[in-house]
Amino acid sequence: MTLSTVSTLVLIGVVAVISPILAELTGRLAIPDVVFEIILGILIGPAVLGLAHPDSVIVALEDIGLSYLMFLAGLELDLQRIRGRSLELAATGWIISLALALVIASVLTLIGTVLDAIVIGLALTTTALGTLLPILRDAGLFEGRFGARIMAIGSVGEFAPILAIAVLLDHRNPETTSVLLLLFTVVAVTAVLVAARPHPPKLIQFLHRHVHSSAQLPIRISMLLIISLVILAYRLGLDVLLGAFAAGIVVKLFVQGEDSTIVKGKLEAIGFGFLVPIFFITSGMQFDLHALFSPPAGLLRVPLFLVLFLVVRGTPALLLYRRDLPRYQLVPLALFSATGLPLIVVITTIGLEEGRMYPVNAAALVAAGMLSVLLYPMIARMRLQRASRTNPTEADAQVSGVEEAHER
Repeated sequence: MTLSTVSTLVLIGVVAVISPILAELTGRLAIPDVVFEIILGILIGPAVLGLAHPDSVIVALEDIGLSYLMFLAGLELDLQRIRGRSLELAATGWIISLALALVIASVLTLIGTVLDAIVIGLALTTTALGTLLPILRDAGLFEGRFGARIMAIGSVGEFAPILAIAVLLDHRNPETTSVLLLLFTVVAVTAVLVAARPHPPKLIQFLHRHVHSSAQLPIRISMLLIISLVILAYRLGLDVLLGAFAAGIVVKLFVQGEDSTIVKGKLEAIGFGFLVPIFFITSGMQFDLHALFSPPAGLLRVPLFLVLFLVVRGTPALLLYRRDLPRYQLVPLALFSATGLPLIVVITTIGLEEGRMYPVNAAALVAAGMLSVLLYPMIARMRLQRASRTNPTEADAQVSGVEEAHER
Protein backbone atom coordinates (compact mmCIF):
# COMPACT_ATOMS: atom_id res chain seq x y z
CA MET A 1 0.00 0.00 0.00
CA THR A 2 1.47 3.33 -1.08
CA LEU A 3 1.72 6.53 0.96
CA SER A 4 -0.84 8.13 -1.38
CA THR A 5 -3.34 5.35 -0.61
CA VAL A 6 -2.82 5.71 3.13
CA SER A 7 -3.22 9.51 3.05
CA THR A 8 -6.38 9.15 0.94
CA LEU A 9 -7.82 6.64 3.42
CA VAL A 10 -7.07 9.04 6.28
CA LEU A 11 -8.88 11.86 4.45
CA ILE A 12 -11.82 9.54 3.77
CA GLY A 13 -11.91 8.75 7.48
CA VAL A 14 -11.88 12.45 8.36
CA VAL A 15 -14.74 13.16 5.94
CA ALA A 16 -16.68 10.17 7.29
CA VAL A 17 -16.45 11.61 10.83
CA ILE A 18 -17.17 15.22 9.86
CA SER A 19 -20.18 14.46 7.64
CA PRO A 20 -22.66 13.28 10.32
CA ILE A 21 -21.58 16.18 12.54
CA LEU A 22 -22.37 18.65 9.75
CA ALA A 23 -25.66 16.82 9.10
CA GLU A 24 -26.57 17.22 12.77
CA LEU A 25 -25.82 20.96 12.60
CA THR A 26 -28.35 21.44 9.78
CA GLY A 27 -31.14 21.15 12.34
CA ARG A 28 -34.62 21.29 10.82
CA LEU A 29 -33.26 21.01 7.30
CA ALA A 30 -32.12 17.48 8.23
CA ILE A 31 -29.68 17.19 5.35
CA PRO A 32 -28.50 13.55 5.19
CA ASP A 33 -24.83 12.91 5.91
CA VAL A 34 -24.40 11.17 2.55
CA VAL A 35 -24.79 14.57 0.87
CA PHE A 36 -21.88 15.95 2.87
CA GLU A 37 -19.87 12.81 2.15
CA ILE A 38 -20.26 13.33 -1.59
CA ILE A 39 -19.69 17.11 -1.50
CA LEU A 40 -16.60 16.80 0.70
CA GLY A 41 -15.43 13.94 -1.52
CA ILE A 42 -15.58 16.29 -4.51
CA LEU A 43 -13.75 18.95 -2.49
CA ILE A 44 -10.79 16.75 -1.49
CA GLY A 45 -10.71 14.93 -4.83
CA PRO A 46 -8.75 15.64 -8.01
CA ALA A 47 -11.43 17.99 -9.41
CA VAL A 48 -10.95 20.65 -6.68
CA LEU A 49 -8.17 20.49 -4.06
CA GLY A 50 -6.45 17.35 -5.33
CA LEU A 51 -5.68 16.10 -1.81
CA ALA A 52 -7.08 12.59 -2.30
CA HIS A 53 -6.70 10.28 -5.28
CA PRO A 54 -8.79 7.13 -5.79
CA ASP A 55 -6.27 4.43 -6.80
CA SER A 56 -7.01 0.73 -7.32
CA VAL A 57 -7.19 0.02 -3.58
CA ILE A 58 -9.65 2.86 -2.93
CA VAL A 59 -11.78 1.89 -5.94
CA ALA A 60 -11.88 -1.72 -4.74
CA LEU A 61 -13.10 -0.54 -1.33
CA GLU A 62 -15.66 1.64 -3.12
CA ASP A 63 -17.02 -1.37 -5.00
CA ILE A 64 -17.22 -3.36 -1.77
CA GLY A 65 -19.03 -0.45 -0.13
CA LEU A 66 -21.62 -0.30 -2.92
CA SER A 67 -22.20 -4.05 -2.74
CA TYR A 68 -22.58 -3.83 1.02
CA LEU A 69 -25.06 -0.98 0.62
CA MET A 70 -27.18 -3.25 -1.58
CA PHE A 71 -26.77 -6.03 0.99
CA LEU A 72 -28.10 -3.72 3.71
CA ALA A 73 -31.07 -2.85 1.48
CA GLY A 74 -31.85 -6.56 1.16
CA LEU A 75 -31.29 -7.04 4.89
CA GLU A 76 -33.85 -4.34 5.65
CA LEU A 77 -36.38 -5.81 3.24
CA ASP A 78 -39.35 -7.23 5.11
CA LEU A 79 -41.04 -9.60 2.67
CA GLN A 80 -43.95 -10.18 5.03
CA ARG A 81 -44.54 -6.44 5.30
CA ILE A 82 -44.43 -5.48 1.62
CA ARG A 83 -46.11 -8.51 0.10
CA GLY A 84 -49.60 -8.16 -1.27
CA ARG A 85 -50.89 -4.72 -2.14
CA SER A 86 -47.65 -2.86 -1.32
CA LEU A 87 -45.65 -5.00 -3.73
CA GLU A 88 -48.40 -4.96 -6.36
CA LEU A 89 -48.60 -1.16 -6.37
CA ALA A 90 -44.81 -0.78 -6.36
CA ALA A 91 -44.32 -3.18 -9.28
CA THR A 92 -47.10 -1.51 -11.29
CA GLY A 93 -45.60 1.88 -10.52
CA TRP A 94 -42.14 0.83 -11.69
CA ILE A 95 -43.53 -0.50 -14.99
CA ILE A 96 -45.27 2.85 -15.54
CA SER A 97 -42.00 4.61 -14.67
CA LEU A 98 -40.08 2.47 -17.15
CA ALA A 99 -42.54 3.24 -19.93
CA LEU A 100 -42.41 6.97 -19.16
CA ALA A 101 -38.61 6.93 -18.93
CA LEU A 102 -38.14 5.16 -22.26
CA VAL A 103 -40.51 7.57 -24.02
CA ILE A 104 -38.74 10.60 -22.56
CA ALA A 105 -35.28 9.16 -23.24
CA SER A 106 -36.26 8.32 -26.83
CA VAL A 107 -37.30 11.94 -27.39
CA LEU A 108 -33.99 13.12 -25.92
CA THR A 109 -32.18 10.71 -28.23
CA LEU A 110 -34.01 12.03 -31.29
CA ILE A 111 -33.00 15.63 -30.53
CA GLY A 112 -29.40 14.57 -29.90
CA THR A 113 -29.26 15.26 -26.15
CA VAL A 114 -28.44 11.65 -25.23
CA LEU A 115 -26.82 8.72 -27.00
CA ASP A 116 -28.77 5.69 -25.75
CA ALA A 117 -32.38 5.75 -24.60
CA ILE A 118 -32.13 2.50 -22.60
CA VAL A 119 -29.22 3.65 -20.44
CA ILE A 120 -30.81 7.02 -19.66
CA GLY A 121 -34.23 5.42 -19.20
CA LEU A 122 -32.97 2.93 -16.60
CA ALA A 123 -31.17 5.70 -14.70
CA LEU A 124 -34.46 7.58 -14.39
CA THR A 125 -36.33 4.59 -12.89
CA THR A 126 -34.21 4.03 -9.78
CA THR A 127 -35.11 4.69 -6.16
CA ALA A 128 -32.30 4.79 -3.59
CA LEU A 129 -33.70 2.48 -0.91
CA GLY A 130 -30.28 2.01 0.68
CA THR A 131 -29.85 5.79 0.93
CA LEU A 132 -33.41 6.37 2.15
CA LEU A 133 -33.32 3.76 4.91
CA PRO A 134 -31.34 5.79 7.47
CA ILE A 135 -33.26 8.95 6.53
CA LEU A 136 -36.64 7.27 7.04
CA ARG A 137 -35.54 5.53 10.21
CA ASP A 138 -34.11 8.70 11.76
CA ALA A 139 -37.28 10.62 10.84
CA GLY A 140 -39.57 8.01 12.37
CA LEU A 141 -41.24 7.32 9.00
CA PHE A 142 -40.26 3.69 8.75
CA GLU A 143 -43.30 2.22 10.48
CA GLY A 144 -46.95 2.20 9.42
CA ARG A 145 -48.53 1.97 6.01
CA PHE A 146 -46.58 4.91 4.62
CA GLY A 147 -43.31 3.22 5.60
CA ALA A 148 -44.45 -0.07 4.07
CA ARG A 149 -45.31 1.63 0.78
CA ILE A 150 -41.94 3.41 0.67
CA MET A 151 -40.17 0.15 1.49
CA ALA A 152 -41.92 -1.61 -1.40
CA ILE A 153 -41.31 1.25 -3.85
CA GLY A 154 -37.64 1.42 -2.88
CA SER A 155 -37.18 -2.35 -3.06
CA VAL A 156 -38.66 -2.56 -6.55
CA GLY A 157 -36.87 0.67 -7.53
CA GLU A 158 -33.53 -0.96 -6.74
CA PHE A 159 -34.16 -4.60 -7.60
CA ALA A 160 -35.96 -4.09 -10.93
CA PRO A 161 -33.26 -1.78 -12.43
CA ILE A 162 -30.58 -4.28 -11.36
CA LEU A 163 -32.45 -7.01 -13.23
CA ALA A 164 -32.88 -4.70 -16.22
CA ILE A 165 -29.16 -3.89 -16.18
CA ALA A 166 -28.36 -7.61 -16.24
CA VAL A 167 -30.65 -8.21 -19.23
CA LEU A 168 -30.54 -5.00 -21.27
CA LEU A 169 -26.97 -3.83 -20.74
CA ASP A 170 -25.38 -7.25 -21.20
CA HIS A 171 -23.18 -7.99 -24.22
CA ARG A 172 -24.64 -11.47 -24.67
CA ASN A 173 -27.92 -12.24 -26.36
CA PRO A 174 -31.03 -11.84 -24.17
CA GLU A 175 -31.82 -15.57 -24.26
CA THR A 176 -28.47 -16.52 -22.69
CA THR A 177 -28.76 -13.79 -20.09
CA SER A 178 -32.29 -14.84 -19.21
CA VAL A 179 -31.20 -18.46 -18.70
CA LEU A 180 -28.32 -17.41 -16.44
CA LEU A 181 -30.63 -15.07 -14.55
CA LEU A 182 -33.11 -17.91 -14.06
CA LEU A 183 -30.29 -20.12 -12.78
CA PHE A 184 -29.25 -17.46 -10.27
CA THR A 185 -32.88 -16.99 -9.19
CA VAL A 186 -33.25 -20.72 -8.55
CA VAL A 187 -30.11 -20.75 -6.39
CA ALA A 188 -31.15 -17.58 -4.52
CA VAL A 189 -34.73 -18.82 -3.91
CA THR A 190 -33.37 -22.17 -2.67
CA ALA A 191 -31.09 -20.32 -0.27
CA VAL A 192 -34.04 -18.20 0.92
CA LEU A 193 -36.20 -21.29 1.54
CA VAL A 194 -33.41 -23.03 3.45
CA ALA A 195 -32.70 -19.91 5.50
CA ALA A 196 -36.39 -19.44 6.33
CA ARG A 197 -36.79 -22.94 7.77
CA PRO A 198 -36.87 -23.23 11.57
CA HIS A 199 -33.36 -23.90 12.87
CA PRO A 200 -32.63 -26.84 15.20
CA PRO A 201 -32.41 -25.73 18.85
CA LYS A 202 -28.81 -26.95 19.10
CA LEU A 203 -27.78 -24.77 16.14
CA ILE A 204 -29.50 -21.74 17.66
CA GLN A 205 -27.75 -22.31 20.99
CA PHE A 206 -24.41 -22.81 19.25
CA LEU A 207 -24.76 -19.54 17.30
CA HIS A 208 -25.96 -17.74 20.44
CA ARG A 209 -22.79 -18.72 22.31
CA HIS A 210 -20.68 -17.08 19.60
CA VAL A 211 -22.62 -13.84 19.11
CA HIS A 212 -20.43 -12.00 21.60
CA SER A 213 -17.32 -14.19 21.46
CA SER A 214 -14.22 -13.43 19.42
CA ALA A 215 -15.47 -15.94 16.83
CA GLN A 216 -18.49 -13.73 15.93
CA LEU A 217 -19.80 -16.77 14.05
CA PRO A 218 -23.16 -15.34 12.89
CA ILE A 219 -21.32 -12.37 11.37
CA ARG A 220 -18.82 -14.65 9.64
CA ILE A 221 -21.62 -16.80 8.22
CA SER A 222 -23.36 -13.64 6.97
CA MET A 223 -20.17 -12.49 5.26
CA LEU A 224 -19.74 -15.92 3.67
CA LEU A 225 -23.27 -15.73 2.26
CA ILE A 226 -22.62 -12.26 0.83
CA ILE A 227 -19.37 -13.33 -0.82
CA SER A 228 -20.90 -16.56 -2.16
CA LEU A 229 -23.91 -14.93 -3.84
CA VAL A 230 -21.85 -12.01 -5.15
CA ILE A 231 -19.32 -14.40 -6.69
CA LEU A 232 -22.13 -16.53 -8.13
CA ALA A 233 -23.67 -13.47 -9.79
CA TYR A 234 -20.23 -12.45 -11.10
CA ARG A 235 -19.48 -15.94 -12.46
CA LEU A 236 -22.80 -15.97 -14.27
CA GLY A 237 -21.98 -12.60 -15.82
CA LEU A 238 -24.71 -10.82 -13.88
CA ASP A 239 -24.38 -7.60 -11.89
CA VAL A 240 -22.80 -8.32 -8.50
CA LEU A 241 -25.32 -5.95 -6.88
CA LEU A 242 -27.98 -8.55 -7.63
CA GLY A 243 -26.04 -11.07 -5.55
CA ALA A 244 -25.51 -8.57 -2.72
CA PHE A 245 -29.22 -7.69 -2.57
CA ALA A 246 -30.21 -11.37 -2.55
CA ALA A 247 -27.65 -12.05 0.19
CA GLY A 248 -29.32 -9.46 2.40
CA ILE A 249 -32.67 -11.24 2.05
CA VAL A 250 -31.10 -14.63 2.83
CA VAL A 251 -29.21 -13.34 5.88
CA LYS A 252 -32.34 -11.63 7.26
CA LEU A 253 -34.22 -14.94 7.11
CA PHE A 254 -31.28 -16.98 8.40
CA VAL A 255 -30.70 -14.86 11.52
CA GLN A 256 -33.60 -15.81 13.79
CA GLY A 257 -34.48 -15.62 17.45
CA GLU A 258 -33.45 -13.20 20.15
CA ASP A 259 -30.03 -12.53 18.60
CA SER A 260 -31.40 -11.21 15.30
CA THR A 261 -31.40 -7.57 16.47
CA ILE A 262 -27.83 -7.86 17.78
CA VAL A 263 -26.52 -9.47 14.59
CA LYS A 264 -28.33 -6.94 12.41
CA GLY A 265 -26.85 -4.10 14.46
CA LYS A 266 -23.33 -5.46 14.00
CA LEU A 267 -23.83 -5.91 10.25
CA GLU A 268 -25.15 -2.33 9.98
CA ALA A 269 -22.17 -1.09 11.99
CA ILE A 270 -19.79 -2.64 9.46
CA GLY A 271 -21.69 -1.00 6.61
CA PHE A 272 -22.69 2.45 7.85
CA GLY A 273 -19.63 2.76 10.07
CA PHE A 274 -17.01 1.75 7.51
CA LEU A 275 -17.79 0.50 4.01
CA VAL A 276 -20.78 2.60 2.90
CA PRO A 277 -19.15 6.00 3.62
CA ILE A 278 -16.17 4.94 1.51
CA PHE A 279 -18.52 4.39 -1.42
CA PHE A 280 -20.17 7.80 -1.20
CA ILE A 281 -16.96 9.74 -0.49
CA THR A 282 -15.07 8.02 -3.30
CA SER A 283 -18.01 8.64 -5.65
CA GLY A 284 -17.57 12.32 -4.89
CA MET A 285 -13.83 12.10 -5.50
CA GLN A 286 -14.45 10.54 -8.91
CA PHE A 287 -17.11 13.06 -9.92
CA ASP A 288 -16.23 14.58 -13.31
CA LEU A 289 -16.69 18.26 -12.58
CA HIS A 290 -14.94 19.29 -15.80
CA ALA A 291 -17.38 17.31 -17.97
CA LEU A 292 -20.28 19.10 -16.32
CA PHE A 293 -18.97 22.56 -17.14
CA SER A 294 -17.23 21.90 -20.48
CA PRO A 295 -20.30 22.35 -22.76
CA PRO A 296 -21.93 25.78 -22.39
CA ALA A 297 -25.33 24.30 -21.54
CA GLY A 298 -24.01 21.27 -19.64
CA LEU A 299 -25.02 22.61 -16.25
CA LEU A 300 -28.63 23.05 -17.42
CA ARG A 301 -28.96 19.27 -17.74
CA VAL A 302 -28.75 18.89 -13.97
CA PRO A 303 -32.14 20.52 -13.22
CA LEU A 304 -33.55 18.78 -16.30
CA PHE A 305 -32.67 15.32 -14.96
CA LEU A 306 -33.72 16.32 -11.44
CA VAL A 307 -37.20 17.19 -12.72
CA LEU A 308 -37.31 14.02 -14.83
CA PHE A 309 -36.61 11.90 -11.74
CA LEU A 310 -39.70 13.39 -10.16
CA VAL A 311 -41.81 13.02 -13.30
CA VAL A 312 -40.80 9.40 -13.93
CA ARG A 313 -40.88 8.09 -10.36
CA GLY A 314 -43.31 10.56 -8.83
CA THR A 315 -46.13 10.33 -11.35
CA PRO A 316 -47.00 6.67 -10.55
CA ALA A 317 -47.01 7.51 -6.84
CA LEU A 318 -49.51 10.33 -7.39
CA LEU A 319 -51.72 8.16 -9.63
CA LEU A 320 -51.70 4.77 -7.94
CA TYR A 321 -51.88 5.71 -4.27
CA ARG A 322 -54.77 8.20 -4.35
CA ARG A 323 -57.12 5.71 -2.67
CA ASP A 324 -54.42 3.97 -0.69
CA LEU A 325 -52.91 6.85 1.32
CA PRO A 326 -54.21 10.18 2.65
CA ARG A 327 -53.80 13.16 0.34
CA TYR A 328 -51.14 14.89 2.40
CA GLN A 329 -48.84 11.84 2.04
CA LEU A 330 -48.99 11.61 -1.75
CA VAL A 331 -46.50 14.35 -2.61
CA PRO A 332 -44.00 13.18 0.06
CA LEU A 333 -44.37 9.65 -1.33
CA ALA A 334 -43.59 10.95 -4.82
CA LEU A 335 -40.57 12.88 -3.53
CA PHE A 336 -39.14 9.89 -1.66
CA SER A 337 -39.75 7.70 -4.74
CA ALA A 338 -37.77 10.13 -6.92
CA THR A 339 -34.70 10.01 -4.67
CA GLY A 340 -31.89 8.15 -6.38
CA LEU A 341 -28.10 7.95 -6.42
CA PRO A 342 -26.21 4.62 -5.98
CA LEU A 343 -27.62 2.85 -9.04
CA ILE A 344 -27.36 6.08 -11.03
CA VAL A 345 -23.61 5.97 -10.38
CA VAL A 346 -23.53 2.31 -11.49
CA ILE A 347 -25.58 2.87 -14.66
CA THR A 348 -23.62 5.97 -15.72
CA THR A 349 -20.35 4.10 -15.15
CA ILE A 350 -21.54 1.24 -17.39
CA GLY A 351 -22.80 3.73 -19.98
CA LEU A 352 -19.43 5.49 -20.13
CA GLU A 353 -17.45 2.24 -20.28
CA GLU A 354 -19.55 0.97 -23.20
CA GLY A 355 -19.60 4.31 -25.04
CA ARG A 356 -23.39 4.61 -24.70
CA MET A 357 -23.45 7.88 -22.78
CA TYR A 358 -22.01 11.37 -23.16
CA PRO A 359 -19.69 12.30 -20.26
CA VAL A 360 -21.72 15.48 -19.67
CA ASN A 361 -24.91 13.42 -19.23
CA ALA A 362 -23.17 11.03 -16.84
CA ALA A 363 -21.96 13.96 -14.72
CA ALA A 364 -25.33 15.69 -14.88
CA LEU A 365 -27.22 12.52 -13.85
CA VAL A 366 -24.93 11.96 -10.86
CA ALA A 367 -25.22 15.64 -9.88
CA ALA A 368 -29.01 15.42 -10.18
CA GLY A 369 -28.92 12.25 -8.06
CA MET A 370 -26.98 14.12 -5.38
CA LEU A 371 -29.51 16.95 -5.44
CA SER A 372 -32.39 14.46 -5.24
CA VAL A 373 -30.86 12.99 -2.07
CA LEU A 374 -30.40 16.52 -0.70
CA LEU A 375 -33.73 18.09 -1.67
CA TYR A 376 -36.47 15.53 -2.11
CA PRO A 377 -36.35 13.80 1.32
CA MET A 378 -35.95 17.18 3.01
CA ILE A 379 -38.99 18.66 1.23
CA ALA A 380 -40.99 15.47 1.86
CA ARG A 381 -40.26 15.56 5.57
CA MET A 382 -41.11 19.26 5.80
CA ARG A 383 -44.47 18.66 4.10
CA LEU A 384 -45.30 15.76 6.42
CA GLN A 385 -44.33 17.78 9.49
CA ARG A 386 -46.36 20.77 8.31
CA ALA A 387 -49.42 18.59 7.70
CA SER A 388 -49.24 16.98 11.13
CA ARG A 389 -48.56 20.33 12.81
CA THR A 390 -51.22 22.47 11.09
CA ASN A 391 -54.11 20.02 11.28
CA PRO A 392 -53.27 16.78 13.09
CA THR A 393 -56.95 15.85 13.58
CA GLU A 394 -57.67 16.00 9.86
CA ALA A 395 -54.49 14.06 9.11
CA ASP A 396 -55.48 11.31 11.55
CA ALA A 397 -58.99 11.23 10.10
CA GLN A 398 -57.61 10.85 6.59
CA VAL A 399 -55.37 7.98 7.71
CA SER A 400 -58.28 6.22 9.45
CA GLY A 401 -60.53 6.68 6.45
CA VAL A 402 -57.97 5.29 4.05
CA GLU A 403 -57.30 2.31 6.30
CA GLU A 404 -61.02 1.53 6.61
CA ALA A 405 -61.51 1.81 2.83
CA HIS A 406 -58.48 -0.40 2.28
CA GLU A 407 -59.80 -3.03 4.67
CA ARG A 408 -63.17 -3.03 2.90
